[in-house]
Amino acid sequence: MKLAFYIARRYLVSKKSANIVNLISAISVAGVAVGAMALIVVLSTFNGIDVFIEGMLSNFDPALKITAAKGKSFVPDEKTFEAVTQVPGVIDYAEVVEENALLQYEDRQKYAVVKGVPDGYDNFSGLRDTFLLEGRFVLNEGSQNYAVMGHGVKNDLSIGLSFVSPIRIYVPKKDFTNRMSPEQALNRAYVFPAGVFSIEQEIDSKYLLVPLKMAQSLFEMEGRLSAFELKLDESADVATVKEQVQSILGADFVVKDRYEQHELFYQVMRSEKWAGFLILSFILVIASFNLLGSLTMIIIDKKNDIRILESMGADNQLIRRIFLIEGWLVSFSGAAVGLVMGIVLVWAQKTFGLLKLPGGGSFALQAYPVDLQFFDVLATFAVVLAIGFFAAWYPVKSLSTKLQ
Repeated sequence: MKLAFYIARRYLVSKKSANIVNLISAISVAGVAVGAMALIVVLSTFNGIDVFIEGMLSNFDPALKITAAKGKSFVPDEKTFEAVTQVPGVIDYAEVVEENALLQYEDRQKYAVVKGVPDGYDNFSGLRDTFLLEGRFVLNEGSQNYAVMGHGVKNDLSIGLSFVSPIRIYVPKKDFTNRMSPEQALNRAYVFPAGVFSIEQEIDSKYLLVPLKMAQSLFEMEGRLSAFELKLDESADVATVKEQVQSILGADFVVKDRYEQHELFYQVMRSEKWAGFLILSFILVIASFNLLGSLTMIIIDKKNDIRILESMGADNQLIRRIFLIEGWLVSFSGAAVGLVMGIVLVWAQKTFGLLKLPGGGSFALQAYPVDLQFFDVLATFAVVLAIGFFAAWYPVKSLSTKLQ
């Protein structure tokens, strides 16, 4: 094995008799390197987008969200939920009512999600410190109710915080049967705009935050809740706390962490990431044909050396091993160079923001996010070496045919 590796290494760096062989070998290394670099960059970009969106959603979605297993609302049992708040790791909670409604601002209308939240919800969610764009986070002052809305809601309704017009909210009454008076079929409420937040487009375009008591009255849910949200200590283990909370509540309730609250979204993100990985791997397979051609040319170029080795007692197994290792060295060299280039590019993008977002980026993101993960580096290296192994195996397998 040492002899085969020594000869293969000499063949890799030695000058070939034909310049075209050198060129093809260089192209083989470059092709593998570019493929490996592309895999690292693409996977890191998907990771960066995933981490960025997760960070944004975490400022709106609770660490754990408790909902009814059946139906859209529930009556909280005081003792049971008091026990939930005493679970180690739980540092705060929020009672929430959430339902769809029709919004009207002057002559413009929009369907949105009206979310009733308690006082202090800005500290519970972190909206005040991080993502409040305009105005202030206030839900009521005296007897007057106010609303804090997503940036998309503001734009769709052309709401100005300095205007005096209220936002009118309409919701169908429950169990209303008087068809002769359709104007009485709706519950109505109004609030004045107080602030605007921006987290993520989907959230910004549909959420309006209002006082909890107002939402319960509007949706005819006095004494009932849509969800019970928990805020956890940063050092708490989410899975452990979730298990303890679920054991207290039983089968009548569902406890979801942030990933489960957006399960479909994260599944799509992971699917896109690994679909991109497979596509680039397929491109790398095509690029490995350069390695196949390069190895074939080297075998032909070294025909005289093979005759000499045979005359010295080398068997076919040793000769095949030499050129198989030669192919592996080309693949390994390309993989190593590509990984280094990819890691350097990801580091430069993360440090200096080389590639900016169109239009100068948003308020929270100026350049494309990237996040390098060790598993991705390991997976890329393994795939590149596996492709290189099979690309080198075929021409070596038919070695005797090429030398005839």
